Amino acid sequence: MYIRAKDSSFNPVFTKVDNQFIYKGYDEKLKAILGKYVISEFKKTRKNTNKSTFNSTFFVIADKQFLLEELLQTASHIFTSGTILSEKDKKIFEPNDYGLTSTIGANKGVQVNLDYFDFLQVPKAWYYTTGSRNSVIGIADASVDTTNAEFKGKTKIIRPSSFSRGHGNGVAGIAAAQGNNAYGVPGVCYDCSIYATDYGHFKDLNQLVELSKAGAKVINCSWVSSTYHETAQAAVDSIFNNGTILVAAAGNSDWIKTKGSKLYYPASYENVISVASVSYKYEDVEDHILLSDKGNYYGENIRGFLGRTVGFKNKEAQTQPFSYPVSITTLNPEVDILAPSSGQFRISKWMLEDTIEYIWEASSPTAPLVTGTIGLMYSLAPCLPANEVESIIKMTALNIDFIGDNSKYKGNYGAGALQTGDAVEMVYQMFKNDETVYIDNQNFSRWDFKLTTYSNKTVLKNQRFTDSATLNLTSKNQIILSENTVLKPNEEGKIQLKIDPTLKKECELQVRKGFPE
Repeated sequence: MYIRAKDSSFNPVFTKVDNQFIYKGYDEKLKAILGKYVISEFKKTRKNTNKSTFNSTFFVIADKQFLLEELLQTASHIFTSGTILSEKDKKIFEPNDYGLTSTIGANKGVQVNLDYFDFLQVPKAWYYTTGSRNSVIGIADASVDTTNAEFKGKTKIIRPSSFSRGHGNGVAGIAAAQGNNAYGVPGVCYDCSIYATDYGHFKDLNQLVELSKAGAKVINCSWVSSTYHETAQAAVDSIFNNGTILVAAAGNSDWIKTKGSKLYYPASYENVISVASVSYKYEDVEDHILLSDKGNYYGENIRGFLGRTVGFKNKEAQTQPFSYPVSITTLNPEVDILAPSSGQFRISKWMLEDTIEYIWEASSPTAPLVTGTIGLMYSLAPCLPANEVESIIKMTALNIDFIGDNSKYKGNYGAGALQTGDAVEMVYQMFKNDETVYIDNQNFSRWDFKLTTYSNKTVLKNQRFTDSATLNLTSKNQIILSENTVLKPNEEGKIQLKIDPTLKKECELQVRKGFPE
């Protein structure tokens, strides 16, 4: 459960006896209440908080749910509100270095805010898998320090790089820094292996071809070129045909300069997942309104907005929020997915200088979040077809069409915001006979989607495939078209739904050790 105190300075004292928390404070009412329950966790958390509850929210695990009601009734002088976690929300796993939003156990890593992982539902993904050494992530960005505890014993340098070591450490750390090692912070696919090489080679991308042939299932490219090369597109196609997914940052030029017309590579090549930036931190604009030096009110890092900063059409009332175009990183029709950038912990700075700092804005840190997600997907289902990976990423994305003024950029920001937890969960459901796969809450008017499911049911709900979108869905069992589903492509699109009871899985799921199957 989560419970919120009236006073942010409230910090109850406990001792731990046989894994049970015993209250040692001086409030007699609170002591009487807590003495009735077996409490295995009672700690402050920044998860599920807003501006008013940022330092006053506690995560509590007790043997009976009635504790929440009793605390709110009998200890109302301390607590104001709370919520009980649903069974679905309990299906998470957090390593012992999960930072300030950790809820399960003490954080033994660096004390930093990893709330962008919460936004991406990464602990939900970790419930199923934390990665596999057999799942190799390629980092084609710069040198990685193989002596650092986050990379030691799991990283192989294919080609050394003369580029900044900080950049390589940062990108590799976001994607796959070792987790649950009581040190630093975890990467998304923290039990995955890393193959590192250099960047560039813009005409032939031969270092990426080399990584693919060496066994990398997904390769990260957080660098750009403004020039298209037909030979590079051919290299990308060969990599994709070899079963390797390329993920690349879309670029850092703002909307005022590009207006969606500028393409950068390798992100904009076909068969590459292009990643741009989205804000994630504050649920509502009013949770983080600031005053500029010029006397103007603005919002910053508001969840689902494309820009890092938000202005107001009605300045006096601070209503009708819109993204400042200058704070929007590169968007164009080739962008496939969005991921957080501003507010990410700068892991490279900490590794090199032991300094805690958060990223201001850039597209480089967005790509490894997607790269790590794909690493988890392949760790869970090693035989996942390469041509279904992008479909899963997009089908499970958070639709941001109706947030702020995002609709004016429609067609330039891909499917929406990455949801790592939902993507990995969909892979799990796809391969389980007794599960249900949901394709829902999206409006696709383009792209080619392919999905093969072995689940009990595959349900389309509140879902649209129109215009030039194509959907090739094959299921071993049922396909259900539920409410508000629209399948109306034009002559360029196509819908193919097929039931095939003879489908046979080529591999079994490789779930996390201790996973309660």
